[in-house]
Amino acid sequence: MSVFKVFFAAISAATICVGATSAAAEELIASRLGAILGQEREALSVVPDSRMNMLTTLPTVGERGLATRAGIVYDRDFLAAQPVTEGGAQWQCLSEALYFEARGETVRGMFAVGEVILNRVDSDAYPDTLCNVINQGTGRKYACQFTYTCDGKPETIGEPRSWDRVGKVARLLIDGAPRVLTGGATHYHTKAVSPSWAQRYPRTASIGFHYFYRQPVRTASN
Repeated sequence: MSVFKVFFAAISAATICVGATSAAAEELIASRLGAILGQEREALSVVPDSRMNMLTTLPTVGERGLATRAGIVYDRDFLAAQPVTEGGAQWQCLSEALYFEARGETVRGMFAVGEVILNRVDSDAYPDTLCNVINQGTGRKYACQFTYTCDGKPETIGEPRSWDRVGKVARLLIDGAPRVLTGGATHYHTKAVSPSWAQRYPRTASIGFHYFYRQPVRTASN
């Protein structure tokens, strides 16, 4: 019998004691409840500590898909709850890069690709605006940094829902979302290819369809 059924049985037994004094009824309820709690303690005592800890411990933020700061949740429900976004040229450039490079990725994967672009903006080795980073090398076929800008194909936005999602990711990143996914990565590639530089740069993350790498910092030598 469950604890709730036993509890209500105790209440019922005390209630139907017609003519019993209030003190006697309270004593009966206390006695029955004591017995119930004793049975529950006995039942719980046989549950292994590891199992009890698992049942009573809140999952970590990582296990729940949460960032450690700023309340970012890497799932589509979170993005759907964000307001429709728009912005200027820098937002447009980042949104387009996420659309053509990562729209088929998970939300976590889209944020990860965006982190790489922003990490490059912060690096002295790359241009200092989103648009300049994204379009670096454009004009030389397959010699650019982001293939969609120099593959000779028209850049057509044909999936409105995907555009809405990447636009929200771009807005959150530009507004200061924490970059906690890629370990400061400045490069990535799909798992279907293996560029030569991937042998020289330390890999920092594997997210969705992409591997992420951080370009070693050059230091002056004597």
